[in-house]
Amino acid sequence: MRKSPAKKRRLLPDAKFNDTMVTQFVNNMMYDGKKSTAFKIFYDALAIVDTRVEDESPLDVWKKAVQNVTPAVEVRSRRIGGATFQIPQPIRDARKLSMAMKWMIGFARKRNDKSMSHKLAAEIVAAYKEEGAAFKKKQDTHRMAEANKAFSHFRF
Repeated sequence: MRKSPAKKRRLLPDAKFNDTMVTQFVNNMMYDGKKSTAFKIFYDALAIVDTRVEDESPLDVWKKAVQNVTPAVEVRSRRIGGATFQIPQPIRDARKLSMAMKWMIGFARKRNDKSMSHKLAAEIVAAYKEEGAAFKKKQDTHRMAEANKAFSHFRF
């Protein structure tokens, strides 16, 4: 490699929960640099989650939802001798978390609901209960890795 790897930027924790994971989620959700709008959507979604799930705090529900959606393995394409194989590989921790957050946000945006905060709240509650599109995406990824386990010896 000619260049050195990029330095990791330290994220500042959010104001309400004092958690850097919340800031990372909001940064993924943000459009056009509108961070305050993204924070408002996230906090409104957690307020909605609080009304739907009474027994736990909304931040714990959200963290459990992200944990439920987080994949452990993924498949990567590798061309060997003219054939392309899907090779299962374990994922780095930072990438796992990033993938889970992006899946949750992406599938929340595709939902049919009134506002983004309602859509996000619905996706958080669904992931918390181990259902919904983001959780299904995780299961499909794991199923694909399991099906291609025979090619794992090609791992690079």
